[in-house]
Amino acid sequence: MSEDGRHGLTIIAFIGSVFSPYYAWDAARDPFAHCAINVVLYGERANRFAMTERTARSLARDAASFSLGPSSLEWDGSVLTIRLDERSAPIPHAVRGTVRVRPRALTAQPFTLDAPGLHRWWPMAPDCEVEAAFTAPDLAWRGSGYHDTNDGDGALEDSFTDWTWCRAPLKAGSAILYDVRRRDGSGQNLTLRFGADGARREMRPPLEASLPPTGLWRMPRATRSDDGRASVTRTFEDTPFYARSLLASTLDGEAVRPVHESLSLDRFRNPLVRLMLPFRMPRRIG
Repeated sequence: MSEDGRHGLTIIAFIGSVFSPYYAWDAARDPFAHCAINVVLYGERANRFAMTERTARSLARDAASFSLGPSSLEWDGSVLTIRLDERSAPIPHAVRGTVRVRPRALTAQPFTLDAPGLHRWWPMAPDCEVEAAFTAPDLAWRGSGYHDTNDGDGALEDSFTDWTWCRAPLKAGSAILYDVRRRDGSGQNLTLRFGADGARREMRPPLEASLPPTGLWRMPRATRSDDGRASVTRTFEDTPFYARSLLASTLDGEAVRPVHESLSLDRFRNPLVRLMLPFRMPRRIG
């Protein structure tokens, strides 16, 4: 994930695409039959959303690389190089370019999001330098970025009802807020600050701050801040079950512009919502 104030970029490599309707409908629940590289690009002149699902026949991976169809990710020990050659949907536009992610430091450990330990999240590199160069559309920039990993042993919608997450760059390091609501009625609010060296720092838990719902789908949004106040600067993504936004707030005494997401898994599991998803998530066999 990267943004520079004018552009935003999210890239997710999936084995077992957790938001895939095809995966949800698959009785075998084989994650390798449902792989995807999701690219979401926001710019002043062009926006793109690409998420083509492919099978294991299009997948190759080892300890340092991951390739799926025409796109790939490769780690050389200091730089993650992502080469993209995808096509957006429902309007087919090329999404082609190279993104280089340079973590300033790596963190020590993952976090468990549910009581049984089925879902794990690791904010591996909370503070990165990102260089993006696209030929389709024609865009290039440098900005602040973030890299994490998720893995799990069950469907997200079986364990959680909703969550909110945000990450804000700070003068030295970054802050991450991750609030999950579990299906058993319990919850977990993570308040994390990492220094520029990747080490975890103490941070006072901020106060609840309300946000307006999104304009089209009325997705609920909420966050936390030092003074219990926050505002939406820009809504990047407004869907029936997910919203991504740029906020203005205060965290650990600093004025910040966090990238924020809201996810409703109650909405996602609605059969009507799942029937809408293939229009944006086409599937290719082979």
